Amino acid sequence: MALSRVRLFQPHGEGTLLLPQASRLVELPYSSFDDDDADDDGHSLPRLSAEQDPGVWYPGPPKVSPFSHCVRYLAFLWNLLFLLLGLLILAVGVWGLLAKNPLPGGERGVPLGSDPMLLFVLAGLAASAVSLAGCLGTFRASPCLLRFFLGAVLAFGGLELLGGLLLLLARRRLRDVLRDLLLLCLLRYQEDPDLQFLVDEVQRSLQCCGLESYRDWESNLYFNCSAPGAQACGVPASCCQDPLENGSVPNAQCGFGVLGLAAAAAGAVVHLGGCGAALGSWLRGQAGAIAAGATALVLVEAVGALMALRVLRDITAVRVWE
Repeated sequence: MALSRVRLFQPHGEGTLLLPQASRLVELPYSSFDDDDADDDGHSLPRLSAEQDPGVWYPGPPKVSPFSHCVRYLAFLWNLLFLLLGLLILAVGVWGLLAKNPLPGGERGVPLGSDPMLLFVLAGLAASAVSLAGCLGTFRASPCLLRFFLGAVLAFGGLELLGGLLLLLARRRLRDVLRDLLLLCLLRYQEDPDLQFLVDEVQRSLQCCGLESYRDWESNLYFNCSAPGAQACGVPASCCQDPLENGSVPNAQCGFGVLGLAAAAAGAVVHLGGCGAALGSWLRGQAGAIAAGATALVLVEAVGALMALRVLRDITAVRVWE
């Protein structure tokens, strides 16, 4: 009898007999899920929380690895470097255009569409715009700007590959185009300072004169024997074998009157061979260096595209989770 009952004393000294089974009941706190978890008889069932249920996995926000942070910083610096390079090329092109025509209403000797400095302006603008999009897209985590950057880099790479294939398939046509370009440079030698500098550098470095021979300078209006002035029947000083004439200052008049001399006498003063064949031989000799430079350019563009693609993937993963 003593084992079947337990006496609890109340404050007033009154006792109450309780069954042992009643002492093992535990009151659970009320939850809003109690009604949903009730069984068919209306009795509540215990429910495990997310932390207590090992079978349920709740994904957390993706964490950006240190490698991704490093790639993002490198992508920003890569684009910043090419942005500065593009701005430098643009500045050179604008300076070249303004140097030929400092006054807004001045008369230009060379049309703007055929000015060689315009290539620098266009190349600088393209490089600056694409690199700026890459910088802002990486810094501000903008998928739109990064996609624009990737599209532009892929377009440039495709154009470069297409140009290389055209050079290989149309080598004869390229020689004709190069010949026409050199002839145009001879005709406009005095009109454009950039062309004049280019022709002088080619003739001086390759030790040549004219396109096929030194006689090609007769097609120039200023060097023609029937033209007025001191330059008539002459060639540029860059054609001379010794433009310094054993001095320290180049003699700009060393080629004057050469076209009126015989070939033997002219050969003692200027180079008789043309620059067309010499330039073709130089290009064939530099084919390996040109191919290496083109390959390096494509690899640099590919590295920039891969870094931008990694940054874009990380940004997209974070925004999808959000």
